[in-house]
Amino acid sequence: VLEGAPAVVADPPAPIDGQALARELAARGFVLVRNEGALPLDAAAGGTVALSGAAARDARILGGGSATVFPERLIAPLDGLTAALPEGALTYSVGADPSDELTAAGQGFELHAVCRDASGAVLGEGGLPSGQVQWIGDDLPTGVTYETMASIEVRGTFVPRESGEHAFGTRGLGAFALAVGGETLWSGVQEMGNEADPFEAFFGAPNERARLTLTEGEPVEVSLTFQVPDMSALPLRAIMFSLLHLGPRRDADELIAEAVAAAREADTAVVVVATTERVESEGFDRQDLALPGRQDDLVRAVAAVNPNTVVVVNVGSPVELPWRGDVAAVLLAWFPGQEGGAALADVLLGDAEPGGRLPTTWPARFADAPVTEVVPTDGRLEYREGLFIGYRAYEKHGVTPGYPFGHGLGYTDWTYDSLEVTADTVRVRLTNTGARPGREVVQVYLAPERDAVERPASWLAAFGSVVAGPGESVETEIALPARAFEIWDEEARGWRRIGGTYEVRASHSHGDTRLTATLDLA
Repeated sequence: VLEGAPAVVADPPAPIDGQALARELAARGFVLVRNEGALPLDAAAGGTVALSGAAARDARILGGGSATVFPERLIAPLDGLTAALPEGALTYSVGADPSDELTAAGQGFELHAVCRDASGAVLGEGGLPSGQVQWIGDDLPTGVTYETMASIEVRGTFVPRESGEHAFGTRGLGAFALAVGGETLWSGVQEMGNEADPFEAFFGAPNERARLTLTEGEPVEVSLTFQVPDMSALPLRAIMFSLLHLGPRRDADELIAEAVAAAREADTAVVVVATTERVESEGFDRQDLALPGRQDDLVRAVAAVNPNTVVVVNVGSPVELPWRGDVAAVLLAWFPGQEGGAALADVLLGDAEPGGRLPTTWPARFADAPVTEVVPTDGRLEYREGLFIGYRAYEKHGVTPGYPFGHGLGYTDWTYDSLEVTADTVRVRLTNTGARPGREVVQVYLAPERDAVERPASWLAAFGSVVAGPGESVETEIALPARAFEIWDEEARGWRRIGGTYEVRASHSHGDTRLTATLDLA
């Protein structure tokens, strides 16, 4: 509240159930791109589920870099399905781990930060949801200031989930001391290197510092002390460093074999695949669209022994899915947030319908993507594609995508009954012909009959959604914005309306037109 300024909101909004809202939003964002009768699962029938994938246990719920926030709790797919399925119905195996690099200490760690002055006196303490410290500006524990703070100790306990050799490390720039079990395993200074990633150049790359053999279930004390540098001359003061961990490394073929054995005995196999922060994050371009590690091998092996294989894709943007035609269902979960695992259970078991539609076009393979040149030459990057990006580029080049823009399936079926069009309105009538209630997103595309100007062959003009029960017919009226018929006139420095004959398409996706009508625009 600014002193002397009137409140913008006189009355605060009513309180909401944040966890329930996050769960609902996650389910609404999931995109079901393939379903050969595998979903939703019938929990009442007493079927068994074999879950695999490292991301099923340690979910990636948000993007890297500036997208990093710290939720109050995290529900992974394993957590959500364990809570939703009857006891004994679910088994879990790692199957394949997309990363063999250290990440911020998470599962099994209970940590907090202790801030001290130069004499060693404690200034303040704060809880940590992981081994990552990310304090920017005045976001410091109570009683702590940059002027008085000399060191920060991340300390607590770690209860290993597996017996074997555990690796510990650091990320950040400056002087550190790492101790496990009361013994200092490493101390030293990490300086700025020549990393290509600007974030790594500034914050430091992950570095392994020590390995220690630990026993499953036996707690051990951990501590990472960081010496705070003088930041008085910096325009924005921030502290970012991490205590890192990596569990015991196991043979990849052995992990896949365990998942295959479990999948062979189950009614349904659910495989969660994912990218990692080293593959998909802020500050660098991706080199390809492949899933990291042996995840593709895991999916193929599981699908070979269980025809009811469902793959959950935990990524932030398109990846290649070379096995997509060999599995029963593919569900894109994106980075679903803290309640993602609970929302996933809702969708898999049919308590919620996957509500999302593709906001991007997914190529069948990276080589099919029309626009892949993203590296400047001599400091210059030409945008030669012009208007023809995304689905417009696929259409121009005659390339069939793996999954088209706007694609997404629900748990019921729809017929498009009628289409009425005016210059500013589209009216569509639909019927839910399935056995369940559902929601359909009606997408309206425009395609000019002929063009004297350079434009895509078709483009999304507007969309709307309808909800209906089994057998119910509904109607939606969707406004056609004037901007949908305009192009930018560089000479006039403004938008110019282009008249003529347009085909108006009422579609389920860019690749699935259900009804068409002709509009003559003056």
